Parts: sequence; C-alpha cells; structure tokens
Amino acid sequence: MSLFKKIFSKEKKETLDKGLEKSKTSFFDKLSKAVAGKSKVDDDVLDNLEEVLVSSDVGVNTTLKVIDRIEGRVAKDKYVGTDELNRILREEIAGLLSEIDSGNATDFEIPINKKPYVIMVVGVNGVGKTTTIGKLAYQFKKAGKKVVLGAADTFRAAAIDQLQIWADRTDVEIVKQSMGSDPASVAFDTLQSAVTQNADVVIIDTAGRLHNKVNLMNELTKVKRVMQKVIPDAPHDVLLVLDGSTGQNAFEQAKQFTAATEVTSLAVTKLDGTAKGGVVIGISDQFQIPVKYIGVGEGMEDLQVFNKFEFVDSFFK
Repeated sequence: MSLFKKIFSKEKKETLDKGLEKSKTSFFDKLSKAVAGKSKVDDDVLDNLEEVLVSSDVGVNTTLKVIDRIEGRVAKDKYVGTDELNRILREEIAGLLSEIDSGNATDFEIPINKKPYVIMVVGVNGVGKTTTIGKLAYQFKKAGKKVVLGAADTFRAAAIDQLQIWADRTDVEIVKQSMGSDPASVAFDTLQSAVTQNADVVIIDTAGRLHNKVNLMNELTKVKRVMQKVIPDAPHDVLLVLDGSTGQNAFEQAKQFTAATEVTSLAVTKLDGTAKGGVVIGISDQFQIPVKYIGVGEGMEDLQVFNKFEFVDSFFK
C-alpha cells in the first residue's frame, strides 16, 4: 500500500520498532487468540477484536470507530479472511489517524515565519515533561537552531534543578528565578532574552499540578497573557506531555488539561517500557489533537517526531 512507503531512516525505524516491541507482541498475542480456529472475519471475530483493541488501551470510542470501518470493509468485500485482518487493521487505523490534521513530519521542524517559535509545555509531574524538554532542546540545537529554556515550573525546586541539568547537558541557555517566583515573570524574562538574542526556539516549562483545575487554568492563562506582551501570538504551540505507560490514566490527564487550557499538540513518552502503545492511537483520535512527538527510549535520539504511517507500520509489522 502506497500509504506505507519508507519515510524514516533505517536507524530511526529500528528504534521505533524496538520501542514498540512490547506493545506489538502483546497485541498480536491477543489477536492470534481472537482469530484462533477462524478462517473468516465474522461477528465473533469482530467481537473478539473489539476486546483486543480495548484491552490494548486504544480506548472504547476509537475501538468502535475501527470496528465500524472493518465491518464496512467486510460488507463491501463479502469475504474477508482472518489472514487479511492485520493488513486491514493497518489500513483502517492509518486512515483514521489521517483524518487528524497533524501533517506528517519526519524531522524536528518549526515554521519559518515564527521567530522565536514559542512552545509552552504542560503536563503532570512524573510523565517525563522535563526530560522531553531536554530532548527537544537537543534535537532543535542539532538541527542548527538557537534554543532558550524557561524554568517556569517554580512550584518545585527540583523542577528548576532538573531543567538546569538538561540545559547544561545540551549546552543551551536557561532563564530561571528562585523557587516560588511568579511563573509568568519567568516566562516574560525568557521571551525577552530570546528576542534579544535572536533565538529560534523557546521552550517554557510549567508546573504540573492537577489538584485544582481552576488554579491551573488561571496560572496557564496568566503565563500566556504575559508572554503575549513580548510576542503577541505566543505561545505558538501548547504541548501536553503524557506518560504512555499509564494507559487509560493518560486519557484522563488529556481530558483534564484540554479542559484547563488550549492544548495544540501532544507528546507521548515511555512507550518503550510498556505494552500500552495503543494509547497513542486512541488519544490522537479521541481528542483530535495531533501527537507531535513520541518517546521510545531513554537516549537523546529516542524522542522521535511522530509519523502516523511509520507508527502504524511498526505497530502492526
């Protein structure tokens, strides 16, 4: 199928394959049991497939869409053998993801008409938010961009310290204040510094508290408003980081944050250590927000730009 032509380099593809190995193995173990003894895709097989997709953290709503699409294929083609099910699944899930306007990038790119390009990163503590910011800084710097980090998670001293470690490791500038400082003030200083230095990319860390959605909403709204005093259309991207290994809990976090602020893209981390990779498919579809990055390992290079066709190809390989 032309949809699945080679896009990634061999090394990137191998990293993606390896990172999704647990998810893929778990899925195919369940799928082989679902079709055992069957030669034709019938109602029983579809019922079993529904169970497999839900238990693979694809989510109920997305699962029902996938089953509906496959039922349509079966009705149209009259006879569909179970040996064809994997190919049809690949095609229908890729088709579903294609309906979300996310582009299909393979590299760390930013719009040429936004300088500096401002990314505000949100997400609860422990999902890999700071690590994702560090790896993004590394990838953008590697692409020849000047990067400035803003330590606006002033709620925890550890958050500022961790971001400093990543700034040192990637050799990019960081703007920070002391713990307990006003996050909006840090964001303002970061953007001013970035403009002065003619930076290409600004990445702003924010506090990861969810215990009070109203406070979170107010804080993020204030940070945005203050940033716009320096760059009127900032932030250009509000990136929500989710821990893929938490499965359905990641759906709940996405729900909470999309209610609290206008999230424009997603990063799903820790996919290499889990069998819950199907969560990427469900979250993309359910929230209609593009997944921009996925974490498939601990190395600097293991944060990848999410390419839906390469992902589906690796998942169903």
